[in-house]
Amino acid sequence: MLILFSNGCSVIRLLGSIQELLQTQVDDGFLLLWAKEILGALLILALFWGLSQLIVMLLNKWGKRLTAVVGTDLDDRVLQRLTPYISRLFLVLGCYLAIRSLPLHEKLVLIISGVIYIILVAIICNLIYQTADELMKWYVAGQQESAGAVMSRQMMPVAEKIVSLFLMGAALIVILKHFNYDIFSLVTALGIGSLAIGMAAKDTLAHMISGFTIMLDRPFRIGDRIQLAGGQIGDVDDIGLRSTKIKTLDNQLLIIPNSDLCNTMLINQAFPDSRVKGRINVGVAYGSNVDQVKALLVATAGEVVEVLADPEPEAFFVGFGDSALNMSLFFWVAEYATLFAVTDKINSRILKRFDEQSIEIPFPTRTVRLHKGTDCHGQ
Repeated sequence: MLILFSNGCSVIRLLGSIQELLQTQVDDGFLLLWAKEILGALLILALFWGLSQLIVMLLNKWGKRLTAVVGTDLDDRVLQRLTPYISRLFLVLGCYLAIRSLPLHEKLVLIISGVIYIILVAIICNLIYQTADELMKWYVAGQQESAGAVMSRQMMPVAEKIVSLFLMGAALIVILKHFNYDIFSLVTALGIGSLAIGMAAKDTLAHMISGFTIMLDRPFRIGDRIQLAGGQIGDVDDIGLRSTKIKTLDNQLLIIPNSDLCNTMLINQAFPDSRVKGRINVGVAYGSNVDQVKALLVATAGEVVEVLADPEPEAFFVGFGDSALNMSLFFWVAEYATLFAVTDKINSRILKRFDEQSIEIPFPTRTVRLHKGTDCHGQ
């Protein structure tokens, strides 16, 4: 107890000595006066630098212990991103107080204070942005692209830009308000300008709104294979604000405005899962055993490894053609990208099995019968 008391008295004596040293006297010269003022400002700056380091140490030590109680790692990530900005906040505050302590001209102090105020607003906006960005990333990672997710991974860049623009606008308004500028006239001018831009670029705005609609409604995602109303089939390569890029099966990039996609019908082959149903139509000669042909088609499809056993392949006798009995084979594959290759394998095996079983696939034929008639005189 005696040691603590003696240490406290030593600190008090040290502070008293520093205060006595820095106190200006009437007979101090110009250089001595400014030396004392600069030394005092440097001591204030050093004090706040030490406070910033202490805050960082406490956050790294005790903050991690407190966040360990929470089940998620969100608080750890937020704390890790905010710690540098909190340290900078203390340093800038120390600079402000140090400059205010100097006997500078009032206008110079006003200018420097304004600059430091702008820096403080920028740091606070960065604190808010880093927190919001980490929250959005945590939410998107937790959703794992589920169908009920409000925001998907494709919306992250757009959401980050919206948050940054909102914070920049808020920071601008706060700074203008601090320097006694008329905010309402600025808002009115921006409103009129936005109306003029909106009228001039209504098509672009329609595409952008449609882009937001696609991102929120999520009829397809990046990587999904879709079929358009015009028959084009391709994989979604990118979903932008104005247009969506689709890579077709022949390796061409199809760029479609978002408003056109919102107002058309399309088929998403990758939803609800990547399985796809294949169909093979084949005709056999009249007189063939229909049950034998159906059983042979099902067995042939089952020989291909890529064909799923559940749902199992099915064959149907679908109609009478001009020169053949029309049969259809239905089968499922796990990945829609392999459908063409699997269809090729099944077709090759069907030809081989039909040849082995002497089942004929007839050519289209037409029989023309000519009847010899009599002339008009009965001869």
